[in-house]
Amino acid sequence: MQYLDFEKGVAELEGKARELRALARDDAQMDISEEVERLEGKSSALLQDLYGKLTPWQKCQIARHPERPHAQDYIGALFDDMTPLAGDRGFSEDHAVIGGLARFRNEPVMVIGQEKGADTQSRLHRNFGMARPEGYRKAIRLMDMADRFNLPVVTFVDTPGAYPGKGAEERGQSEAIARATEKCLEIGVPIVTAIIGEGGSGGAVALATANRLAMLEHSVYSVISPEGCASILWKSADRAQDAAAALRLTAQDLKQLEVIEEVVPEPVGGAQRDPKAAITAVGDAVARHLAELRAMSRDEVRKDRREKFLQIGRVRLS
Repeated sequence: MQYLDFEKGVAELEGKARELRALARDDAQMDISEEVERLEGKSSALLQDLYGKLTPWQKCQIARHPERPHAQDYIGALFDDMTPLAGDRGFSEDHAVIGGLARFRNEPVMVIGQEKGADTQSRLHRNFGMARPEGYRKAIRLMDMADRFNLPVVTFVDTPGAYPGKGAEERGQSEAIARATEKCLEIGVPIVTAIIGEGGSGGAVALATANRLAMLEHSVYSVISPEGCASILWKSADRAQDAAAALRLTAQDLKQLEVIEEVVPEPVGGAQRDPKAAITAVGDAVARHLAELRAMSRDEVRKDRREKFLQIGRVRLS
């Protein structure tokens, strides 16, 4: 387990408990069960306390935790008969965006996700989840296919943002993001999105312009990263904590602002402590929203999605 800065107290208690268990394995006569139980109780209580009063910046740290389950983990656990589809049929394959045909609880769907990678090699291969234009054009191709065959679309968002490199800009990064967002609004099949980590900037919106949007409890969703916002407003990334609070990027804030439909609870300590429970909770949320949308006609699906986004930010006068 990799511990975050604010989890140092928990790390010390759990470290001591591990050391005692190791000593007991080496010496069969040593009975340390009561001491281990005491340490584990203190650790659990401290973890509960910490995660009951997280700041927006701490939630950003949790959303970026390298051991959180990623899109591949959700797709592998929740979907059957997955047939990966690759390439944008124009330039190349972008490994930051994965997708294909699959079955979700016996229903055929199109699934698309942003994948960060789980270790150094895979993170480099996936470009840390930052898609290039061809990634968004691949997503457009898959959404077109889903629309043609009347398949619901499920997307998993986890990206710090679209890749800002020179080559990506030369190949039309902003246009590709805009076209992907337009395609989300255009197709006549339901789209359900789960934000499972970071939802950064237009790179996230391109796959999250959905009928229903659910966020894991400690995920974040924002037009810009706290560091980027702080650099613009205060000319220093050191003010990232202040920016995180001002951006209102937490799932709880966005539910209150009616940007998302559901906050999906995480295990105490975050999804990284119990990936299986987090994945199951997200799967249940996706299933609920798909069931709600299933009875709608294609025109109703489009209208529902359009109205959802037109309502965001609208002032209601009493």
